[in-house]
Amino acid sequence: MHLVAIGGSDAGISAALRARELDPSVDVTVVVADAYPNFSICGIPYYFSREVQPWQSLAHRTHADLEATGMALRLDTFATDIDVAGQRLTVRAQDGSTSDIAYDELVVGTGALPSHAGIGGLEQLGPEDGVHVIHSMGDTFALDRFLEERDPKTAIIVGAGYVGLEMAEAFTVRGLKVTQIQRGPEVLSTLDPELGGLVHTELSQHGVEVLTDTTVSSVERTGAGLAVHGTHLGEPVTRNADVVLVVVGVRPNTELLERAGARRGAGKAVVVDEAMHTGLPHIYAAGDGVTTHHRLLGLTYLPLGTTAHKQGRVAGENALGGSVRFAGSVGTQVVKVFDLVASRTGLREHEAIAAGYSPATTAAVADDHKRYYPGALPITIRITGDTTDGKLLGAQLVGRLGTETAKRVDTYATALFAGLTVEQVSDLDLSYTPPLGSPWDAVQVATQAWSRTNSGTVTPA
Repeated sequence: MHLVAIGGSDAGISAALRARELDPSVDVTVVVADAYPNFSICGIPYYFSREVQPWQSLAHRTHADLEATGMALRLDTFATDIDVAGQRLTVRAQDGSTSDIAYDELVVGTGALPSHAGIGGLEQLGPEDGVHVIHSMGDTFALDRFLEERDPKTAIIVGAGYVGLEMAEAFTVRGLKVTQIQRGPEVLSTLDPELGGLVHTELSQHGVEVLTDTTVSSVERTGAGLAVHGTHLGEPVTRNADVVLVVVGVRPNTELLERAGARRGAGKAVVVDEAMHTGLPHIYAAGDGVTTHHRLLGLTYLPLGTTAHKQGRVAGENALGGSVRFAGSVGTQVVKVFDLVASRTGLREHEAIAAGYSPATTAAVADDHKRYYPGALPITIRITGDTTDGKLLGAQLVGRLGTETAKRVDTYATALFAGLTVEQVSDLDLSYTPPLGSPWDAVQVATQAWSRTNSGTVTPA
């Protein structure tokens, strides 16, 4: 049997590793568009901050490690077409030559592409002009060369999501004066504005100029460098800088599968079932290019590295005849911004309303450990629950680095996965010692606050 996986990032490599793990006799070929298989794209900001060195450290596994598992790597090779009936994949090598690879089963993990969000001028400008994205190792090297050779003093980051915030910190650490531009009312739009405001303050305190409610319309090269034009609350605004980084999100890379006949769904991603099957014979797909089963929303599009790893593993097993299912996501995310940690899982109130729930959200502030023990710090927590049956729907947390905010959101994520009510979270047997927690952990202080606030609205089961 010959399994071919397309994509050298999370989904493709996970599928290949799982297949080789289950059956070492299976021939596995991985087609990789560049020369950097299994590199951590999520770790790139920390390479720029110089916390991770050298760049080779970003590899989850080396080229040799991967080949030692028995898989064959076709690097610098681009998949161009799928012959579904003939079960053949056409690929183009770096020199432009094309060839076909026969497969018994195919896993497509082509991921996503950077979005330009309709910003004018980006098609004409590139790394040599100082306009960058960071979606691949090639992008990383291009930006690193620009920083080293041009020694820019000022930077504009268009977008204030996870990568944009991490890069604001990295540029600041490198000595650049940073302006961050966000279209929405607050940075980190995956959180409620009240919590995004805490992240905004952290950025400002570290010297980052933050412009919210600002829509970028174009970027142009001028005699003095780069100019970013847009509107702020309806009024024209322009900011100038030596380097511009555009991180306004991604769009699923579906062209290969679409040409083969796959169907698109939520977020214009390719529709897959919970077995990661595309509906095309012998073709599975996983990662940022496909739809996601969300345990609270059903079918949606939610590109996350953790999800891509799990989906790839499922696809690799089922390609060998397995019957496993992707158990679903609850959208758990976390980011470190200077000395602050922000995290979320599940649904925010407006998302829950749109999904047909009857939600209420309650805010609480709780110390990370007993106050009498030195160093206690507050965590701000927002809990969203369903007033119909008390079911936990989501949680958002912001706390200082060291408050274990990331692990506390995992407690809520586990509860969401299990379908617990808010009250049941308060009943969980969580660990306690004064330097690390409280008899009622911060997680439970927040759920108790929700229960008190909504005690008259929840209908007993």
